Amino acid sequence: MSFIEIGVEDGIATLSMAMAGGVNTINRDFIEGLEAALEAVLGREDVRGIILASAHKDFCAGADIDMLYEGRDPAELLAACTRLNAAYRRLETCGKPAVAALSGSALGGGYELALACHRRIALDSPRVQVGLPEVGFGVMPGAGGTQRLPRLLGVQAALELLTSGRLLRAPAALELGLVDELAPDREALLARAAAWIRENPDSRQPWDRPEGMVWPAPEPSSSQGRALFLGACAQLYKKTAGAFPAPEVIIEVVKEGTELCFDRALERESRAFARLASSGAAKDMLRTFWYHRRAAARAEGLPVAEASGFSKIGILGAGMMGAGLAFVCASRGYEVVLKDVSAEVLERARARNDKNISRREQLSAAQREELAARIRYTLELEHLEGCDLVIEAVPEERAIKDAVLAETEGLLAPGGIWASNTSALPIAQLASASARPGRFIGLHFFSPVERMPLLEIIAGERTDEETIARCVRFALDLGKLPILVNDGYGFYTSRVFSAYLLEGVQLICEGHDPVLVEWAARVAGMAVPPLKVFDEIGLSLGRHALEQTRIYRPEVDLPPEGLELLRVMIEERGRGGKAAGAGFYDYEGRRRQLWPELAALASGGRVPAETGVERIGRRLLLAQIAQVVACIDEGIIRQPRDAEVGAIFGIGFAPNTGGPLAWIDRQGAAAVVAELEALAERRGDRFAPASVLRRMARRGERFFGG
Repeated sequence: MSFIEIGVEDGIATLSMAMAGGVNTINRDFIEGLEAALEAVLGREDVRGIILASAHKDFCAGADIDMLYEGRDPAELLAACTRLNAAYRRLETCGKPAVAALSGSALGGGYELALACHRRIALDSPRVQVGLPEVGFGVMPGAGGTQRLPRLLGVQAALELLTSGRLLRAPAALELGLVDELAPDREALLARAAAWIRENPDSRQPWDRPEGMVWPAPEPSSSQGRALFLGACAQLYKKTAGAFPAPEVIIEVVKEGTELCFDRALERESRAFARLASSGAAKDMLRTFWYHRRAAARAEGLPVAEASGFSKIGILGAGMMGAGLAFVCASRGYEVVLKDVSAEVLERARARNDKNISRREQLSAAQREELAARIRYTLELEHLEGCDLVIEAVPEERAIKDAVLAETEGLLAPGGIWASNTSALPIAQLASASARPGRFIGLHFFSPVERMPLLEIIAGERTDEETIARCVRFALDLGKLPILVNDGYGFYTSRVFSAYLLEGVQLICEGHDPVLVEWAARVAGMAVPPLKVFDEIGLSLGRHALEQTRIYRPEVDLPPEGLELLRVMIEERGRGGKAAGAGFYDYEGRRRQLWPELAALASGGRVPAETGVERIGRRLLLAQIAQVVACIDEGIIRQPRDAEVGAIFGIGFAPNTGGPLAWIDRQGAAAVVAELEALAERRGDRFAPASVLRRMARRGERFFGG
């Protein structure tokens, strides 16, 4: 095929991949092209070795996601895997040495192609990444990755990489053995590949040698090897609670592959890949983690200004959020003024940011000094003069927010924007105290802001389109995933998250074992169980938010038992959460365990008529689902994509589901409505299904295509 350019010099054939669109991806055209190129060069007697290279920036980005997403027939996926594996096997068993010249990243099936070569040489650049990230999309390697990597690195190192999907930059990849050598530039890369071919004319893969495969220690069939697999299963279950099938299948396939000859092991992998990749769960994860995430990262469908117009940013409040925001903004080149009323708080913020800056090992000492100098820590209001954007990150009290607005809004530059980082208070009400409500907006960041990717942008009733567009651009410039939602107490993420936390508390008040509640959340796929995360944010803060709900949304059904337990924990038992040293959990040294007295205090001796992991897990999901569809019904969510992105990347909704709307689609709207109605009858109106979901149930509709 024309996309692979073939050049032969001094008996060495260089196959340069150059697929249309500037990215090499594995699809039917790729397979046909590779087959044709191998046929052309292997039939020539003057060719004594092969260099696989790329004419594009990256070597190969892996599977064509469109093809993978659209593939619903396991038999068709199996046939494609079998054909691709045959091409890779022909390359590595052709009797001629083959070298992968990685001038750019090699991911997924692209790295599997490199593994099928006898040597891998990479450009010595932090831009170059290699690895097998498929597990993060609910699938697994399907072109030999689960078989070649363990034989190359050893079972333990391979399982760690395969089940985590971790990508490694070139220097780290060399250290772990994923590549064999680094080259300083492309010319040297190709020269070293050619030299290696000349020096190793009879190369064979370790698994194809006549004397048989010699496994890196420990040998899989040894007692140590068997213990390794048992330990890997235990560690995985501890980490995922069995909610994610892909890593479990990977361990199974690696284990079975060690007991088979190499070609039969490839067949075992292909069958497992076809089964996983054709499942509904994998499609839902692919849709959200690939399509929806990319659309959010590009702000598709949102108003986006060509430039934000921000150069100087003021941040009010130097707590954990404010300090983190200062670091993130300065890291992106903005001049930052971090204002607080406490010198002690400012010094803590400075120390935290200095520590973050010191970890930027890719920066020179001068660059780190320059980054640190971009943040001004101050007690003085006048230093905010001329800010293009001010973000307040002060406590969730209307009076405090009004006060800082009154004293600083007039310091904004002409056209400047005021943003509140409130997690719940309605933007329209906060903007009512503003002299410029059109340039007042909500920018809800998530903690820790240095790592959390989401930015929830809240448009108030009077927020103008230009302000929205500039803030969307700002989000993209920060490298965040923006979702744009309409106003209302709790907006989207806080409203759904609060329902999750309160339901966890309510469940233990009804007599469900706290250990069971926490475990059920994890089995359902939630990133963090409710009582643990409640401790993280602080019981007082959570209680305050729920009390605010009563003010702003008096119609909401809040179970009184849960609220009373929070009061007792805080006021009578002095257990305010992790920061207080005690909450639902005990915090002694490094030990983290549920407080032994919690069950008796919460339930008062009550025992639920029915309990169990599946029942509790579904209820925790449904408590959130009810709020998700209510946000759609009330117009807070503008587009379904944002419901998925916001839930997964903002509040840790079960990633294995692909998101709350994907979960509804897979269950069926009618079944979800029936389950919510039954819960509403028994547990309260907070479970009542919104009219939009009832309508979908009647019509047999879905949020997304099949």
